[in-house]
Amino acid sequence: MRVEPVSDTQHESLIDLLRELHTFYNEGSVAPREVVREHLLENLLAVGSPHRLVVASSNDGSVVGLAAITLVYSLVDFAAEKRKQCQLKELYVKASERSQGVGKALMSWVARYAFENGCCRIDWPVKASNARGISFYEALGAERVAERLSYRLSEPNMSQLAHEGTGA
Repeated sequence: MRVEPVSDTQHESLIDLLRELHTFYNEGSVAPREVVREHLLENLLAVGSPHRLVVASSNDGSVVGLAAITLVYSLVDFAAEKRKQCQLKELYVKASERSQGVGKALMSWVARYAFENGCCRIDWPVKASNARGISFYEALGAERVAERLSYRLSEPNMSQLAHEGTGA
């Protein structure tokens, strides 16, 4: 298995994995291949994208796991040794490849990348119902951040709030 930033030759295999990821989060839903390809090329891998996509690939080169990361600067920790942080947007391993070291290899790559880039920590969200993932993260030594909650503002409330006070 190899872990490295995604290459052009891995795009088709990554599209397959992204479609599986979509179904994982949206039970029963299947994303059209062309829509996923467009999103990957025009957004996730675009020049201005804040994300860095790292993949684990099998010996035949097919993508079996993905980590999406972004390096950020803290707005509240100003000390040089605390200000740079790594955000793990997503860690996903193909269902058929789980419990075979893929996730750990990806997390090891992310930790090394964060360390080499002067980050003091890695933060990420996890679905509350993902008991297997939570157990995996805790086995790595990660700690649950008890004082943090996750919120989401979606339509129609998002557009309503966006237009409040604008006269629109």
